[in-house]
Amino acid sequence: MLVSNKIKDLKETSMLRQRTIKQLVRTTGIGLHSGTKVELTLRPAPANTGIIFRRTDLAIPVDFPVRPDSVGDTRMATTLQQGSARISTIEHLMSACAGLGIDNLYIDVTAEEIPVMDGSAGTFVFLLQSAGLEAQNAAKKFIRVKKATEIRQADPSGEKWARLEPYFGFKLRFTIDFDHPAIDATGQVADIDFAEVSYIRDVSRARTFGFMHDAEALRSMGLGRGGSFDNAIVLDEYRILNHDGLRYADEFVKHKALDAIGDLYVLGHPMIGAYIAYKSGHAINNALLRKLVADQSAWEFVCFEDAAQAPLAFRREFDELSALT
Repeated sequence: MLVSNKIKDLKETSMLRQRTIKQLVRTTGIGLHSGTKVELTLRPAPANTGIIFRRTDLAIPVDFPVRPDSVGDTRMATTLQQGSARISTIEHLMSACAGLGIDNLYIDVTAEEIPVMDGSAGTFVFLLQSAGLEAQNAAKKFIRVKKATEIRQADPSGEKWARLEPYFGFKLRFTIDFDHPAIDATGQVADIDFAEVSYIRDVSRARTFGFMHDAEALRSMGLGRGGSFDNAIVLDEYRILNHDGLRYADEFVKHKALDAIGDLYVLGHPMIGAYIAYKSGHAINNALLRKLVADQSAWEFVCFEDAAQAPLAFRREFDELSALT
């Protein structure tokens, strides 16, 4: 039975429940854009907390609750802002949290940017799994898309757009168009339905990518200072320069989908719906979320008292956790 009010029995084992991690875990790395060394600590959070980033390096630590209106900058990354304090490049870690169904988490950082690690979400998936996943005594709350919502943006190379539609599950269709021989030789469209596809196996390891000819311009803007062959796919005008090649045949478009999953999870809850995009990016994704939440007729909160009534993608998540606990 689908319910949007208080769950009758929070101890019902068949309920889709919220999730956090079992224990604290930490790592260090560098920021992709800042080039700054940063320590990242992930801590369990109580039910109904959501995901909260914290800058612990500031004289007075600042908390950044994850929600669409907390996003203050979308140049080359998704950045949370509270006054003059910022935390940037959250999308890969947010994507990993979405892929593992983590609802509640404290994320402490000692600099203004999340470390890039290997340029994908795979390292964060490993880190979260190392901490262990734990079901909590509270119903998982979803945002269900009830009617189509769309953002379009003019661009010198053509229009970009992203759209949300009702769908009983969670799926994405992302299309790219880079006019580059190495990218054109790979898949340009990613169709990902999580009733059929594994986030960990099929999406999480797709790396960010960049072009040598853009490096100087990015650095002059204070961006890309931590980029290297260790954390990005690097291209010249004709080819991929990384000796190890690609992890997926369609890794470029898969990474754009990975980013979008992280951007959508800024809603603070998993989404029941379909996301379709053409050349979208962080700015359009955030504008799309803001437009959705502003229209109260376009969405609703739902919970599942019985996991068997949930979309298949989220039933698989329930089954995986049941096997672990």
